[in-house]
Amino acid sequence: MSDPFPAVAEGSATGETAELFADIRATVGVRVVNLVWRHLATLDGALPWAWAAVKPLYLQGMPDQAAVRFRQTMVVPKLASLAGLQPAGVDDVLASYDHSNTINLFALGALGAWLRGEMAKEGVPATGPRLPPPDVALPKLNSVGDVSPETWALVLRLNQFGDRPQPIILASMYRQLAHAPQFLMQVERALAPLQADGSLDRAIAENRTAADTQSCVLARAIGAGRPKEAARIGAGVSAFVDHAIGKMVTICRAIRAAR
Repeated sequence: MSDPFPAVAEGSATGETAELFADIRATVGVRVVNLVWRHLATLDGALPWAWAAVKPLYLQGMPDQAAVRFRQTMVVPKLASLAGLQPAGVDDVLASYDHSNTINLFALGALGAWLRGEMAKEGVPATGPRLPPPDVALPKLNSVGDVSPETWALVLRLNQFGDRPQPIILASMYRQLAHAPQFLMQVERALAPLQADGSLDRAIAENRTAADTQSCVLARAIGAGRPKEAARIGAGVSAFVDHAIGKMVTICRAIRAAR
């Protein structure tokens, strides 16, 4: 599949974009800048505006506190055991995406709600301590030319889970795990029954609804002027929240629980 969202590669970023990418990595506590930020870097003025709008939320721990509450009640589908020896980096990738996707779900969910004018009418976003990001080193973010055709086909099949009929964004976590195809095959076998009986889709939908409610409250904390690219920014942010991030928060948590 081809990604319909153009993006600036981290390695090719220069000037203000490179500085913003570095600030995002330092503030969010990630080694890889999420694709949504790299996509916004392709729109005139979108990345500086969007990052300025949500960075205060990160600094005050609002997405972290929302994540803590969310995880207390989130639905985690039970997978067959995925325990066993795996290539180096598997658990590091899972830990990193479990942290960053959940935090980003609320920060970006709040931004999308603000752009749509769907802020909650009441409620005060909770502030508090930030969740420490995993101190891990991640393997390469693979592309189609980096792995065998069979492994890439496996990545694309996994991306179908929880996002039908046709995913519009390729989840980065699977690309980062493409160095471990045997593990991805285990994941496919574990997810397939839940996809077939609909329980995976139901869990993702329930968790998305709960996250949307909290994100609309967080949106009340955003104080920003309306950007000129509001419609395109909103469409991009919402696509990531509704698809790649929205589904992978549940899937990654379920995979980690099965480890």
